[in-house]
Amino acid sequence: MIRYIPSGDSAFIIKAGDVISEEIHIIVRRLVKKIDEAEITGVTDIIPSYNEIMVCYDPTVAGYKQMIGDLRACEAGVERVELPEPSAVHVPVIYGGEYGPDLQYVADINTMSPEEAVEIHCSAACLVYMLGFTPGFCYLGGMDPRIATPRRETPRMKIPAGAVGIAGNQTGIYPIESPGGWQLIGRTPLRLFDPQKKSPFLFSAGDYVKFFPVTEEEYKSILTEVSSDRYTVRRTKIT
Repeated sequence: MIRYIPSGDSAFIIKAGDVISEEIHIIVRRLVKKIDEAEITGVTDIIPSYNEIMVCYDPTVAGYKQMIGDLRACEAGVERVELPEPSAVHVPVIYGGEYGPDLQYVADINTMSPEEAVEIHCSAACLVYMLGFTPGFCYLGGMDPRIATPRRETPRMKIPAGAVGIAGNQTGIYPIESPGGWQLIGRTPLRLFDPQKKSPFLFSAGDYVKFFPVTEEEYKSILTEVSSDRYTVRRTKIT
């Protein structure tokens, strides 16, 4: 059952469920699409997360009762909303060494070799549930639990853009230089956030991420192509 929870005097939380799952993720995306297409008077922002949506609105334009009525109307037929076919974004990663200083720790804590950890990390197609934290940071689900690793006790003050990390049962990529406490296992040469482009984010909610290993030579070559806007990111259908 979808619930509506006031958040201050200018926002609602629309809660689609109490767990993180692909089924609830689809409901969230369908609702976001319906609300966006409805062009509801007064709505100023629509912010999806794992299992809920924050809808911000201007209370001087639309009151509480009008807003909740318009939002509830979007529930009708939501199960029939068509979403784009999912695709897998293939992300090259150089693992270990200076690019992934915590790879050995991830391997050790899970009683395996670094090579096994890399193989497992590359084996799953991870679902992009949402973007947040910093521009383009993707919250991924579906990482193999065999390489789950606790966050660092002391976060790093500076993590480079493109760093690939693990925190608990999640994996993710830092799109810009920032502090962070994830265990760093590698780095991608891809640019996840480019404010100069019409579509500034590499990923969207509903995409899948498929990591694959590259050598240092390949990493530097791709980095050069990305810098000159000559690299074409590979996308394939999810079957």
